[in-house]
This record gives sequence, C-alpha cells and structure tokens, in this order.
Amino acid sequence: MKRHRTVSGAQREDRAAQSLLNKLIRNSLVNNTNQVEVLQRDPNSPLYSVKTFEELRLKPQLLQGVYAMGFNRPSKIQETALPMMLAEPPQNLIAQSQSGTGKTAAFVLAMLSQVNPANKWTQCLCISPTYELALQIGKVVEQMGKFYPEVKLAYAVRGSRLEGGSKIQEQIVIGTPGTMSDWLTKKKAIDPKKIQVFVLDEADVMIAMQGHQDQSIRIQRKLPKECQMLLFSATFEDSVWQFAERVIPDPNIIRLRREEETLDTIKQYYVLCKNKHDKFDALCNIYGAITIAQAMIFCHTRKTAAWLAGRMVAEGHQVALLSGELAVEQRAAVIERFRAGKEKVLITTNVCARGIDVEQVSIVINFDLPLDKDNNPDNETYLHRIGRTGRFGKRGLAINMVDSQQSMAVLRAIEEHFNKKISKLDTDDPDEIEKIAH
Repeated sequence: MKRHRTVSGAQREDRAAQSLLNKLIRNSLVNNTNQVEVLQRDPNSPLYSVKTFEELRLKPQLLQGVYAMGFNRPSKIQETALPMMLAEPPQNLIAQSQSGTGKTAAFVLAMLSQVNPANKWTQCLCISPTYELALQIGKVVEQMGKFYPEVKLAYAVRGSRLEGGSKIQEQIVIGTPGTMSDWLTKKKAIDPKKIQVFVLDEADVMIAMQGHQDQSIRIQRKLPKECQMLLFSATFEDSVWQFAERVIPDPNIIRLRREEETLDTIKQYYVLCKNKHDKFDALCNIYGAITIAQAMIFCHTRKTAAWLAGRMVAEGHQVALLSGELAVEQRAAVIERFRAGKEKVLITTNVCARGIDVEQVSIVINFDLPLDKDNNPDNETYLHRIGRTGRFGKRGLAINMVDSQQSMAVLRAIEEHFNKKISKLDTDDPDEIEKIAH
C-alpha cells in the first residue's frame, strides 16, 4: 500500500532549490541573533562553548583552511556544536540551523578532523538530498582542506563511475542517498564497518523527497555503533523529528530558538486601486516621491511579474526579474546583481520570499497580497516578504496594493493576525508620500 505523501513534487523541488539558492548566494555568515538552546544527552557532562577556533586545538593545516575561508571566529551554532563534534569520544548531534549559520563548515571541520589520511579507505560519509547540494558541500571540503591535500574526496552521485569490484580509497565520500546506498550494498565499494563519521544534511529536504528517507535509514543501519552521527535540518517539524530520532541514537540536540521576526521596525501601508494598471500608476507615484535605496516587489503569478517588469523597464527603471522558471544558478546571478546594486528593483514571485538578505532593501511592495494554495491569507509569507525590509535593526517600509473587496478582506485578516494596524496611503498626494519616507 502506498503511503499518502503530503508534500507535492513541486514543493519538494522548491525546497531543494531554495536550499541550494541560499548556499549559492551566501558569501558570509548571517548575523544571527537567535538564542541557541542545547539539550545534552548527558546533562551532567560540562557544556563547552568556544569563542575562537584556536581553542579547538585543530590540526594547524585545518586552522589555516578555516582562516583562508574568511571565518575569523565561530558563528553562534559553531560555538556550541564544534566542541561536541570534536569531543573525545565523539558525540552524536541533531542540530537545527538555517542556511548561512555556518553548519556546513562545522560538520566539514568535524569530518576533516576525524580522518586519518594514512588509511586509504573511506572514513566519513555525508549524504545530501540532491546532486547540486552534495557538490556545494564538496566545495567546502575542498576549500577547508586546501592545506591538507593528503585527505581525498569522492562523490557518490549520479554519473560517478565505479569499476566493478573496486574499493573507494578516498577518506571522505559525499553523495545522495540512492548512489551512496548502492556503493555500500550492491557494489560493496565502501566498508561500512570502517566509517567513523556519518553526516546527514538538509534532513527536512531529504524526507520530502521520495525514497530518500528509507535509503538514509538503510545506510545508517549498516554503520558501527561507535560511528559518530550528525544530522542537520533547517526546520524541525514533527516529521523531521521522527526521522532524526530514528537515525541518530542518543543525540545531543542544538536548536536555534527563533526570535520572532518582528514588524515593529516596519511601517505598513495600503493603497486602494481599481486594477493592475491603477496599481502601476500608484507605484510610479511612490517612486517619484521617495528616494529608494532598493525595492522588492512581490507578485502572485509569473505572468503579472513579467508584465510589471516590462512596464517598469519602459518607464526607465533598472529592474531585475526573478521567477521560478529560472534555473537556480540563474536566480543566484540575478540576486547577486541586485545585491551589488546593478538593479534597484527586484520583481519576484513567492519563490524568493525566503532567504534573501539584502541590507539595502528599504521598501517592499506587495503588488499582490500573498495567498496560500486555497486562496486564504498567507500570514507567514507576508511576514517573510515584508521582513526583507527593516532588517538589521533598520527602519523599513511595506506598501500593499489592494484592488478588490477580496484583497481588502485579505489585508484585514493579515492586520488582525499580526495585531498591527496597516494605514491607508493616498498615492495621489505627494506630501503624504513624502511624509511616510521620513
């Protein structure tokens, strides 16, 4: 009997794509203010945290690799996770961390630290949900291990050729669950009994993908009891928890307690319009009156986003368009251009509401208000969208376009949900627009 899956194929791809996009556009760690909550397997053992990489007593060539990557001091999650991962005897860990918190570097450091390069067999396995995500982890291994060339890396991903009967000599193997399972079981190219570190990354994306969960469990069951097991996930829904508890025995747990994304620093307004052309005119009026660093404009469909981008370009604005039909690498390139200020306006659909941090975004415009798949107000997406402004303690501005009774009802529901008044704005009155800018 087939189990009913609640996550659609499109959602699965979107999660994996979103995760990859975050990795491609993160060139620095997110300045994370979240509190780290630690649940220890043994509450009596002392809990160490470190403020410098030197305190970890790393091999000099690894410390050199860490500094060469631009890490000057450990991130919030690394402060607590690294002493656990590098402890003797090594400890198992389940950790929650968003993209950009430095967790990939943390588990890569753990793998490189445990490896004995004199042994020409696989000692560390790392599985990731997709080919592209596996390659991203591999890049981090290569960068961090730059001064430790004796440690070799192999990829267990589609297209990797294995000679019949050959044994993998690389100490670290990164791959996707299917190929990794194949190498361990059918091909017997890796001896599971010699594995010292097992890393399962992006668990929330992993379990959303058909078959990955079962393959991951199969791999884990082949490993020795003393193997160190580390699992990372950006979210901790119940399904992720259940999976994590099945694959990581006796774990320590690190959770980032999310500080509520707050709307306190964001001024919110709405503009009454008759139709999309009226919305466009209102947009032009706002533009005429405010000096804008950079703006993000959210549309409900690709079609509207493309239409709006065309109109704005015709009016002489520098506009970037970001939507789901672009390959992830193309999306990353668009975001980089926007970040660098080459375009002042980024028009996008929901696909990009999460994970884009651009410090200069001073205004977010909801050309269409966010709805979920059942056409109900989507409060979480609203928060993510307007949360692109007012970041890093700055004041932000959010303007919502309302063009029907239905969208007015959506606005009222959002207002009620966040218990924050959204004031009316008359875009035909330059003085009023001028006022909101200050």
